[in-house]
Amino acid sequence: MSDPKKSPERPSRDEAEDAVRTLLRWAGDDPEREGLLDTPKRVVRAYEEWFAGYGTDTAGILGTTFDETDGYDEMVALRNVRFESFCEHHMAPIIGRCHIAYLPRQRVVGISKLARMVEVYAKRLQIQERLTAQIADTINEMLEPRGVGVVVEATHHCMTTRGVHKTGVVMVTSRMLGDFRTKAATRREFLAHIGNPVSGELS
Repeated sequence: MSDPKKSPERPSRDEAEDAVRTLLRWAGDDPEREGLLDTPKRVVRAYEEWFAGYGTDTAGILGTTFDETDGYDEMVALRNVRFESFCEHHMAPIIGRCHIAYLPRQRVVGISKLARMVEVYAKRLQIQERLTAQIADTINEMLEPRGVGVVVEATHHCMTTRGVHKTGVVMVTSRMLGDFRTKAATRREFLAHIGNPVSGELS
């Protein structure tokens, strides 16, 4: 799965902090008042954390696999992987959880690697449909399993805090590959493992 290329014209930290000051002035406040003096530095540091996924090669995360499975070929499922992302349209938070399953052919991967991969893709400007596809396609490409299933459910704060202001709405997306797409029984088993994909509150 290809990762986005870094821009050769990435602004400096000073330029990024100046941009925050501009936004503060545009919002109607004074970036020179005491309470906002350090806000540009804090925002830039927060951006480094929120968007750390741009500096990580997701394929490398799944590069270490294990072949000694004693012939285990049943479903491996990981549910309720919480993530925090930002929508690329309004840069508002997307808070959700991801459920992953795959049918190993020969290789398995440590479950922490799957969670880490979700985190890396989430720490980029996203739309939920692309996030779902990226997770499933990367697992399919790197592990070459008999099938992959991914379900993502999330609350989009561009919808809850602005625009239509509708709370309690959860968006659910899925991507089924291999046996998860062609075999209804496999798909049902996965969905049974994760339960009702919209149960519980996301915040």
